[in-house]
Amino acid sequence: MSSVPRAAIAEARNAAMRKPKAPEANRARIVQAAIDEFAARGFKGASMDAIAARTHTTRALINYYFGSKEKLYIAVLERVYGEIRDAEAKLDLDHLAPLDAVRRIVEFTYRYYMTHEGFVHLVVAENQAKGRHLRKSKAMRTLNRPIIERLARVIERGQAAGQFRRDVDAVEIHKAIAALGMFNVTNQFTFGAIFQREMGSKGDVARRRDVVADMIVSYLTKEES
Repeated sequence: MSSVPRAAIAEARNAAMRKPKAPEANRARIVQAAIDEFAARGFKGASMDAIAARTHTTRALINYYFGSKEKLYIAVLERVYGEIRDAEAKLDLDHLAPLDAVRRIVEFTYRYYMTHEGFVHLVVAENQAKGRHLRKSKAMRTLNRPIIERLARVIERGQAAGQFRRDVDAVEIHKAIAALGMFNVTNQFTFGAIFQREMGSKGDVARRRDVVADMIVSYLTKEES
């Protein structure tokens, strides 16, 4: 029989619960599971119990790390936006001619949305929530600046070379690229059913992507009215 008092054993267990091991790894694992759950069901429909089951943990431990369902959801939004911004940072645009750089941004964005449909679904869900959760994130105020700054530098180089029109707003160009790229995912089933066209990652992806790139480049190189 153990000589250790039961009270001491209970206290040790409680301490272990209060200070879980490998907190960063646990947080990362929970966020990854939460990405899938929130992407599939949105904020309201997502189940904390389902996230706990995916990670073989408990709701209590998830709340220990994040504080609430909403804070976990905000952490998810910050993660997925951070991931696409990190991926964009690797495009090495400064070594490309302006027209090629724009095409690379468009092609990357179009491909990223297809291979990260969960990101697109989260964006749609947060728009349905009128962005109220995203606005509570301090990180979001600066997290998305790099793509605008990166695109603005490309546009400035194109303007300096006399290739791009002068009245260009980098935010508007980013918005157009995002909208045209997301449509391929968000409307793939309705558009595909109506017009009998394969959408998403099916069909002639390269042609659809090139049409979007051509549209953006055509606007940038069009003479000002």
